[in-house]
Amino acid sequence: MSNDQPPPPPGQPPEDDPFLKRPQDPPPPSGQQPPPGTPPGPPPGGGSPYDPPQGTPPGSPPGGGSPYDRMPPPPPPPYGGGGDPYGGAGAGGPYGGTDPLSGMPPLAESGKRIIARIIDFLIIAVPLAIIGIPFKVYDRTGNGNDWDDTVNSLNGGGQLVFQLITIVAYVAYDTVMTAKNGQTLGKKWMKLRVAMLNDGSTPPMNTSLIRAVVLWLPALICCACLWPLLLLILILVDKPYKQGLHDKAAKTVVVSVPS
Repeated sequence: MSNDQPPPPPGQPPEDDPFLKRPQDPPPPSGQQPPPGTPPGPPPGGGSPYDPPQGTPPGSPPGGGSPYDRMPPPPPPPYGGGGDPYGGAGAGGPYGGTDPLSGMPPLAESGKRIIARIIDFLIIAVPLAIIGIPFKVYDRTGNGNDWDDTVNSLNGGGQLVFQLITIVAYVAYDTVMTAKNGQTLGKKWMKLRVAMLNDGSTPPMNTSLIRAVVLWLPALICCACLWPLLLLILILVDKPYKQGLHDKAAKTVVVSVPS
């Protein structure tokens, strides 16, 4: 049996004719998706098939989403609050958590703190030197070096009273001035102030009293030279907050006041 196909009728193009026009497929019924590979047609109502869907607010990024998703980041906080501006324990603080000085003014220079302390000392010492004359604080006690004569003279005379007045004057001056606005006269002239370590606020009265007692009492009772020297060394070597023993006891720091 022959496998040859009968030739097409005269006037009809062969099946492999590239110019043969096949009938168009009927459009899909409404509600059905076109078959895969069909190019997208224009959306209802005209326009480009790549335009955003109707109802999209103006300014929306391509592909949907909110126009606020690509807003620029907020500006950094003042005083370099994003990290530790003092080269200390970094953004985490020395004991973990957030650095308490983030966003606060810079710590006071040690030289300015020394000058402010000398000014405060003289403000109290000069009036006390005048007040001490009636109490005979400058008189020699006893005729020799006998310790009993010295103690009896101190207890029986006015020197003990004058010593109590001195302690009260220094402690009260530092307590009241610090609790008022964080500034003694010396700190005010040097543009410094005392601030709470946790939030930078002015120390309350009880905290200011603790700070003043630790600062002045040992120096006025027994260690007039050693105690101030010890406080100075600790301020110079303490990291990262430059705290003396009085600052550590009260949990305070000394910062600069912006001009």
